[in-house]
Amino acid sequence: MIEVTADGIVLAVRVIPRAGRSGLAGTRDDAVLVRLGAAPVDGAANAELVAVLAEAFGVPRRNVVILSGLLPPLEPAARRSRRR
Repeated sequence: MIEVTADGIVLAVRVIPRAGRSGLAGTRDDAVLVRLGAAPVDGAANAELVAVLAEAFGVPRRNVVILSGLLPPLEPAARRSRRR
């Protein structure tokens, strides 16, 4: 679920788009479950995922990067370390 790297961490994320509200919702299948109010259209869900993870970790949005899985439902994401 969480892998520590030289650049920060890599976090396995399972996304539920079009949820009633956005936020962390526990774990599922060895990934963090994130509910997003946005639909997976025109990058809206990806932008909201970055915002939710940034708020949860207390880091700026620019420090959260979606590494792969730009299509639902599994989106590994990373948080860059504050060293940069």
